[in-house]
Amino acid sequence: MRVRLMILPWLSLALVVAATPAIAQTSSSPLDLRVGKLEKEMKAVQRTVFPQGTPVQPDLSATPTAITPAGTPASAPLSDLATRVDALEKSLAAVTGSGEQNSYRIKQLEEALTKVQSHLAALEGSPPPTTAPVSTTDAAPLPATTGSSAAMLPSKRKPAAALAPKPAPTAPKSVATNADSGRKAAVAAVEMPATGDAIENDYTYGFRLYVAKFYPEAQAKLKEFTTKYPPANKRWSYAQNLLGRAYFDEGKPALASVAFYDNYQKAPRGERAADSLTWLGQSLIKLKKNSDACKVFDELNDVYAANITPDQKSRAAKGRADAKCAG
Repeated sequence: MRVRLMILPWLSLALVVAATPAIAQTSSSPLDLRVGKLEKEMKAVQRTVFPQGTPVQPDLSATPTAITPAGTPASAPLSDLATRVDALEKSLAAVTGSGEQNSYRIKQLEEALTKVQSHLAALEGSPPPTTAPVSTTDAAPLPATTGSSAAMLPSKRKPAAALAPKPAPTAPKSVATNADSGRKAAVAAVEMPATGDAIENDYTYGFRLYVAKFYPEAQAKLKEFTTKYPPANKRWSYAQNLLGRAYFDEGKPALASVAFYDNYQKAPRGERAADSLTWLGQSLIKLKKNSDACKVFDELNDVYAANITPDQKSRAAKGRADAKCAG
């Protein structure tokens, strides 16, 4: 009887030890499933984030264990593990959601970039404008003039640099290129003279284009003439003044003012130098620079008073009245 009583405690202890692994296995089975799921999802995330590279390895180093004071009850290991798994699941869900949002934003950016590239391609394929815009501020202020007409001649003194308008945008050299077939035919109908004098032929053809009101074509021909021949040529002053008239009549006073001033500056003794000053004043009035126009008319009177023609005198008088010049 006494032996049987001594065996009972050992039997009870063996039963408890045998039951412990079963309890632990039963309790850890759901955690194993959750951990396995986390590992699969993490691998999927790594394949997405690092499609061609090596995934960043997690830091699996052991975390220093804090020293627990004696007498502190130990927490259940399974409870701590469950808490950590919950935190991992939440973090993984946040990472997955952020990745989806980033993918959507990248897709939107790619669509927007495609639209911008299409728009740029359309703009690059469109033809450029045929005429340059003209600003009403292209002409520079003109200084007051003093002294006798002989002293004012550019042949004996340098013309005032401030008298020159600022260069305006250069007009197209060949505007007839984009003209319709009807205009081309009309321009072709303007007869090219054949007098045997090449200089006279070139100028006369530009003059005929101007008279026919083919202003862009006349401008191209007259600019070609003034570039080809020097200012000392007998027809250079005529061609340069007519170039200014072609701009003025087409409604481009800024370009006209540059052409007129160039004629006065480069060929002051030319046949049309005084005429260019009268038209320079008219161009400045069109540009609403009345005070500068008055200075030009004063220059005309100082330099060419003895040789001014009635037509030039009449034009200058009208210009002074329009600009409300003093005197």
